[in-house]
Amino acid sequence: MTEEHTRFEKARIIGARSLQLSMGAPPLIEMSEDILDPVDVAIKEYEKGVIPISVIREN
Repeated sequence: MTEEHTRFEKARIIGARSLQLSMGAPPLIEMSEDILDPVDVAIKEYEKGVIPISVIREN
């Protein structure tokens, strides 16, 4: 995460990524076999800063 996201932006990013994962997108990080929940994988990806989703704020 290169910039600070609000809690709403964080929730939207994790939600969008977990939907992608549940529809068959490959994970962007190495995960152990016991973690199957797409939300958990998306949270780990967010924490590592590897999710390719950017936030554009309007002034």
